[in-house]
Amino acid sequence: MYLPTVFSRFSVNLYTQPDVIFSMQDKEHTPPGAMTGLFNDSYPPIVDGVALTVQNYAYWLHKKNRPVCVVTVKSPDVRSDDDAAFPVYRYTSVPLLIRKPFRIGLPMVDFSYRRTIDAIPFTLIHAHCPFAAGYEALRIARKRRIPLVATFHSKYRDDFERAVHSKQIAQWMVKQVIAFYEQADEVWIPQPAVEATIRAYGYKGRVTVVGNGTDLSAAGADADRIKQQAREALQIPRDRPVLLFIGQHIWEKNPRLILDALALMKETPFQLFFIGAGYAAREMQELTDKIGLSDKVAFLGMILDRELLKRYYAAADLFLFPSLYDNAPLVVREAAAMHTPSLLLKDSTAAEIITDGYNGFLSAHTREAFAGRIRSLIAAPETLAQAGRNAANTIARSWESVADEVIDRYSQLIARYAATH
Repeated sequence: MYLPTVFSRFSVNLYTQPDVIFSMQDKEHTPPGAMTGLFNDSYPPIVDGVALTVQNYAYWLHKKNRPVCVVTVKSPDVRSDDDAAFPVYRYTSVPLLIRKPFRIGLPMVDFSYRRTIDAIPFTLIHAHCPFAAGYEALRIARKRRIPLVATFHSKYRDDFERAVHSKQIAQWMVKQVIAFYEQADEVWIPQPAVEATIRAYGYKGRVTVVGNGTDLSAAGADADRIKQQAREALQIPRDRPVLLFIGQHIWEKNPRLILDALALMKETPFQLFFIGAGYAAREMQELTDKIGLSDKVAFLGMILDRELLKRYYAAADLFLFPSLYDNAPLVVREAAAMHTPSLLLKDSTAAEIITDGYNGFLSAHTREAFAGRIRSLIAAPETLAQAGRNAANTIARSWESVADEVIDRYSQLIARYAATH
């Protein structure tokens, strides 16, 4: 995820001389329904918020009759993408050992992939990361002379500092990331507060806010019934408060604060489910054992079954997400879609969409404050229920409505680009 920031940047220049790529004359004869390419270095079965975003973009663009394909890494867990409704093109990759199951993409050395991808009549490219997939997207956009959209999803500096243990090297890597975004025709961010992050990294260009959505739903009047059925299916006692965390099990997402806070609540009845995987999973379980919470905390690993995941979201009374690392987490929106409010940290980027006490809750960044807020909330079930209803109405947005906005923005950009190039 990190080395390709450099390697791919140079490969873009190495491979930008015309070869089998369409010329300007070819471009004029490109069919009107030509392909939109979505590029990212993670995609199911490698799952994170960005991978799910790309998957839902592709699903709904295809559903709305816009030709679309996904370009991403090969994974040993994928034998075939033949069952996908849209094409998925994969390039050679190697494991990213410090962040399993993520992989380092190497599209520049996969010549079979390159022959295939270079024959596709793209009219717009959308990169969802600034690494190998991003620079591959840039390479193709430059050769075809077509517009490139790049979405800034993550706080990359945090990843870099943990990986290289040097603020100076991490800062240099951030500059390479910004160098990528500066070459895009449009830079999108998933919510307004993310602008502060990309500006702090040094980006000075224009940004456009295009929010994320969710594929989950617990329709209005049925929400209470759906939540009760979920608890029954998971065999959770009716009077047991359920807390939930879904996401990568990495220290950057601040799961230690959850465990430290709950250690102050050992006499309070609750059940916490951790769902996800990551390098910190074993240490999190060891910490749980050490502080004596093993009987109240369950680690369920990665759950890819969306219906089962929906059941856990619905069964929860409160979603815990004390991350300072995330920009616009999908999981908070997914919880909201199932009428489950979230507890986040004050002044975090992710908390921008929360009005404290109305559609979610905020806490100071101390274990005492976090524990106090959890304790008071699970003692007020109607407060949680009302916040859940408000969250569903104000935070959850369907991916279908996002796709309508995206298609409109794509069309406008293609038209502007054609008029000025």
